[in-house]
Amino acid sequence: MKKKWLLYLVLVLSIALVVTGCGSGSSQSSGIGSSGGSQQQSSQPTGPKGSLTVGGKDFTEQLLLTKITSIYLKENGYDVKEVAGMGSTVVRSALENKQVDLYWEYTGTALVVYQKQDAESDPVKAYELVKAKDEEIGLIWLDMSSLNNTYAILMKREKAEQLGIKSISDLARYVNENPTHLKFGTNSEFYAREDGIKGMEKKYGFEFPPDNVIRMDQGLLYTALKDDKTDVTMGASTDGRIKALNLVYLEDDLQFFPAYNVTPVVRKEVLDKYPEVADLLNKLSKELSTEEMMELNYIVDLDQKDITEVAREWLVSKGLI
Repeated sequence: MKKKWLLYLVLVLSIALVVTGCGSGSSQSSGIGSSGGSQQQSSQPTGPKGSLTVGGKDFTEQLLLTKITSIYLKENGYDVKEVAGMGSTVVRSALENKQVDLYWEYTGTALVVYQKQDAESDPVKAYELVKAKDEEIGLIWLDMSSLNNTYAILMKREKAEQLGIKSISDLARYVNENPTHLKFGTNSEFYAREDGIKGMEKKYGFEFPPDNVIRMDQGLLYTALKDDKTDVTMGASTDGRIKALNLVYLEDDLQFFPAYNVTPVVRKEVLDKYPEVADLLNKLSKELSTEEMMELNYIVDLDQKDITEVAREWLVSKGLI
């Protein structure tokens, strides 16, 4: 009798477990069904158009470009994830490995660092070279902007006007006529590189006397120029301190310095999936310029304004959002 009772108990428990298991499976099935319903709803016109990951490098200009792009794409119906603050080779690898969908790159950096080609000072040639090479691996360079963050030769505006120096050719002519009158400030890298002071002097046919070339840390260059310890210095063409210190960068009229025009680069499969993204980013690229980026860098670095606020205000001022 006890054995029969135990067999009956085991049978009851087994049935209960089967029912419980079915109930659990039914619940999960219901959950998947709900998820499927949500996905259908998200494809309706009122939902987002898709998801994009925007990458960026780790300095003010790139943080601004990342933020501008993210806000702009969000306003145009995309879910956007930002992955900013990376080094050049890191963000490039992230693009190639499909960890980011797009970011803003400089033609000169891509040409020399990633593609191992010779530097090119002509902006259009540099752009065409990197565009053709990267297209082979499924990376699409959209429209190039006029924003060229390259080396700049800087002087105080008042002194440049006083001496009639507007271009590097003017500087060369003045130095040839007055060899010891001007002191040039440079960091060690620009001093040593062939695309630095040595190459510049060779291209333009002049030379600062060795005693008139003052090497110092990058961070001291602008201060030395401001304090009249130097008369001419090297710098970057979009640096906000150019405006802050009322400097002028001399025209590279013989196009010696490599072109570093910033351009949106997108994975081909992303553009195949979201063809509208190309048109949107080309509109952004058209609005960017060296002068405007210098102003935006100034507002963030020297006025200490929030990058998100600055990015949104710029987009509004351009009628893009």
